[in-house]
Amino acid sequence: MDIRKVKKLIELLEESNVAEIEIKEGEETVRISRNYPQNSHPQQQYYLQPQMAAAPAPAAAPAAAPEAAKPAHKGEAVKSPMVGTFYRSPSPESPPFIAVGQTIKATDVIGIIEAMKMMNQIQAGKAGVVEAMLVEDGQPVEFDQPLIIVS
Repeated sequence: MDIRKVKKLIELLEESNVAEIEIKEGEETVRISRNYPQNSHPQQQYYLQPQMAAAPAPAAAPAAAPEAAKPAHKGEAVKSPMVGTFYRSPSPESPPFIAVGQTIKATDVIGIIEAMKMMNQIQAGKAGVVEAMLVEDGQPVEFDQPLIIVS
């Protein structure tokens, strides 16, 4: 997809109240979304997620079924809003944002996802006690992948 088209899409997103737009052009897909942190004034951040439109492999479906039967956690999952690399702390020398057993608020930062050289703080979105951390520091994450469990 031409970069001028992507820039034009970003301009259209800025001028409207639309939070996210996804465009498919042949086999290429581009999703552009705007994130407004809840505890500060609106700050625009854009995430471009190139996606391939491919059918899932038949062997992958049976492998996912046993994994879906495993959740032993009682709480709700906080899921990744984007594709990228998950970091549990702001820097390698810093302590993690959250830990298992910690009480968190909906506006607390649970980690950072690096996407396209941008560091994006991820908020919990729900209050409660951290029951489990499902991803490790530096691990790649997919869109809508569970990051933590909050009960």
